[in-house]
Amino acid sequence: MTTPSSGLRAWQQAALDKFNATRPQDFMAVATPGAGKTTFALTMASMLLADKTVQRVIVVVPTEHLKHQWAGSAARLGISLDPEFTNSSAVNPAYDGVVVTYAQVGMHPFKHHAVASSRRTLVVLDEIHHAGDAKSWGDGVKEAYADATHRLALTGTPFRSDDSPIPFVRYEEDGEGHLVSCSDYSYGYSSALADGVVRPVVFLSYSGEARWRDSAGEEYSARLGEPLNAEQTARAWRTALDPKGDWIPAVLQAAHTRLLQIRRNVPDAGGLVIATDTKTARAYARILRQISSTPVAVILSDEPGSSERIDEFSESTDEWMVAVRMVSEGVDVPRLSVGVYATSASTPLFFAQAIGRFVRSRRKGETASVFLPSVPVLLGLAENLEKQRDHVLGKPDRPKEGWDDDLLAEANREQNEPDEPASYEALGAEAELDSLIYDGSHYGTGTFTGSAEEEEYLGLPGLLDADQVKALLRKRQEEQLDAREAQDRARKEREAQEAHKREVLGVPTTITPRGSGGAEAAAEVASEEIPRLRKELNTIVSIVSGRTGRPHGAVHTEARKACGGPPTALCTAEQLRDRIAYLRDW
Repeated sequence: MTTPSSGLRAWQQAALDKFNATRPQDFMAVATPGAGKTTFALTMASMLLADKTVQRVIVVVPTEHLKHQWAGSAARLGISLDPEFTNSSAVNPAYDGVVVTYAQVGMHPFKHHAVASSRRTLVVLDEIHHAGDAKSWGDGVKEAYADATHRLALTGTPFRSDDSPIPFVRYEEDGEGHLVSCSDYSYGYSSALADGVVRPVVFLSYSGEARWRDSAGEEYSARLGEPLNAEQTARAWRTALDPKGDWIPAVLQAAHTRLLQIRRNVPDAGGLVIATDTKTARAYARILRQISSTPVAVILSDEPGSSERIDEFSESTDEWMVAVRMVSEGVDVPRLSVGVYATSASTPLFFAQAIGRFVRSRRKGETASVFLPSVPVLLGLAENLEKQRDHVLGKPDRPKEGWDDDLLAEANREQNEPDEPASYEALGAEAELDSLIYDGSHYGTGTFTGSAEEEEYLGLPGLLDADQVKALLRKRQEEQLDAREAQDRARKEREAQEAHKREVLGVPTTITPRGSGGAEAAAEVASEEIPRLRKELNTIVSIVSGRTGRPHGAVHTEARKACGGPPTALCTAEQLRDRIAYLRDW
């Protein structure tokens, strides 16, 4: 590998060397969000302009905000790009090129073909997977840039959840009847983390009991993170995200506590809440204003001035920003260190791009923390953050088994703002720290709402490298497991001593009397015992998850299959005891 020059990172120089070896018309570079794709592309553009290989540079981006962001980055490298170019204007010869959106190109491809073919041109296709978002976009991009001298495709997520082919991307047979996208150079999250290019991300998942009422007036309850059917999961998830309940305020408070801890070492660290829709975004902002000592920015993609507000937040030292979709992809706010994933969007693409907002590294040892609902599909995405993906034609990405396609289609509409049917009414949900996920491993915490153990995790030092994060989490996990095992041994010893006393002294076992009084007493005992047993079961599931690396939901499913019975929220005390006994032996 050639020694990096001009301040390039090793991967950027390696990718540039590979391009220069043959200088193909098409070159696709896949690099994890935060790795520096923009710098790589602009360095290539500068090189090709300098040696007269091209005379013009065109950058195509997904959003209007990114037009100005790319133009600013290009100016710092001495390349002048016009972000104000429109479909009705002429190219200003004072600029080296233009920045346009995929929507612009799709609306008038013949004009953009004329711009790209009138001079030798490098076309940079930023987040190229978006070229398949609409048929007109994909067709327009192919028509507009078919004759460009060089086409550089960039993406941090080279996959889609459908079969729309991505223009100018090479697909090859995988031997199983599918076509798989192929990149010319890849630099994944794991490699970037090892190189210190991106931050380590710790996911804190919060569960809790959610309650709702249907149109018939019947009330339901379910616990986030436990095996549920598609409708129960969707309703419990939506109930947790309801700003009128207790879940969101508790999670926002926990996230704020984490942010203040990080700001002890990184004074300008900021936080971002990704909301489902405009109404909840404003409601979340009102909650944050009660706990934050600085103004809370609300960024709504359909409001004028959104780009300016993002820039203002990025340059400030304010604590929190709340947004719907606008900052989920490509927007550069490097100081974001804490995130709250408070949206029902669950496609791998949206999740990867959203988490990409928190991974950009500025200084050695910075960590990122992302708070999210304990929902199986999200936990699976968090566990596989470092997984390399490609776009597969004929085999689109699917969520984890057990999810209903219609519900997911609703949740993953382009707006990511699903409408809840009128037949549903959220009644409330409590939040409990369920587990931590780091580097694909679970570090179970049990149910310790407001406990010293939760405070320990929220108080993780703000400056830790990837290995230090792993070592610290493992140490705390081992300490907690040792403490719980000691408690179990002490409890068993007490029970044995009590049994021995009864046997020696001949004390009879207490029998609950029959009759209404006895039934009332039994009901009263059950009402106290079942919540305690649920907590005990979840604690043991957390321990098993931490020891085996299996998700909490998979452990719950294993216990339910072995012991039978309904979901945990509907179990009797006896059924809960059976599952506890099974997992203790497992």
